[in-house]
Amino acid sequence: MRILVTGGAGFIGSALVRQLMNHTDHEVLVYDKLTYAGVLSSLEPVVSNPRYSFVRADITDPEAVAQALTDFKPQIIAHLAAESHVDRSIDGPGEFVQTNVVGTYVMLQQALGYYRSLDDQAKAAFRFHHISTDEVFGSLGDEGLFTETTAYDPRSPYSASKASSDHLVRAWGHTYGLPILVTNCSNNYGPYHFPEKLIPLIIIRALNGEPLPVYGDGTNVRDWLFVDDHARALQAVFERGTPGETYNVGGNAERKNIEVVRAICAVLDRERPRADGSPYADQITHVVDRPGHDRRYAIDASKIRRELEWEPTKTFEEGIGLTVRWYLDNQEWWQTIVANSYATERLGKAHARD
Repeated sequence: MRILVTGGAGFIGSALVRQLMNHTDHEVLVYDKLTYAGVLSSLEPVVSNPRYSFVRADITDPEAVAQALTDFKPQIIAHLAAESHVDRSIDGPGEFVQTNVVGTYVMLQQALGYYRSLDDQAKAAFRFHHISTDEVFGSLGDEGLFTETTAYDPRSPYSASKASSDHLVRAWGHTYGLPILVTNCSNNYGPYHFPEKLIPLIIIRALNGEPLPVYGDGTNVRDWLFVDDHARALQAVFERGTPGETYNVGGNAERKNIEVVRAICAVLDRERPRADGSPYADQITHVVDRPGHDRRYAIDASKIRRELEWEPTKTFEEGIGLTVRWYLDNQEWWQTIVANSYATERLGKAHARD
């Protein structure tokens, strides 16, 4: 198949592209604006593959989207392009509305026009797969799991923008007959993760001998999913999923934030001990919590397991070990980012502004 991946130079997008290049015969076009979190070096392992191509363009530009669809003629649009960092959405929500809401609208409109131009056989094969987050469901108490029918209750500008885009995608499916798929995933982690997110941030700051900031009391819970397992899930959904359906994707690996940080420190203690012999956990410091910080997320992924026979292959312990070792072995990748575009400073403290 021919698969157009928006946001393919981002963290999850590049993992999907590497998955498709390394384990399928599909052709892939990466469509990416290359904002601060679009890192072309994340695609370096596959750029020499003749089935890979790239176009630098904005999802809010209808003419550029239409041209890419006309030229590449995809059977699948895997829509991952998005602003994704909650802390940044607190500081500047406008960019999230523009990219995540307006950009998804543009993608849907252009995809619909393209879909209507196809013959019946091509229409039957076409899918618009929208990749979203569990954060649209709001916050859980100590018990329970998010399912595909959980009511939406977004709490941050980021999750509100993703909830909006989810609703738009489903509306284009119901109203216009566009063959859509939606997936909502839990927190991803793994190689090539942009340093502003918790796990790479902690690894990098630990290696630099800097304080390891933990929001509030550190007991906020997230369900962690190794990014390569997520890429396999996305492939399963657009290859075998039923149009119009939603699939939740989770790692079944709930951890408190403080437990995640301590796990990273433990791996670093083994793999790269500090010169003075003291544990990396000594660098942990608690900081003022993020505004509106959701208490707990957890995914019920039984539907995708049952219907598409997908399940995660990495436990959290295996995945965090692989991730820490990748950052140790690929310091040039993240040092370039830290030097040029993100110095691991605290974000998300400001009142909303643009």
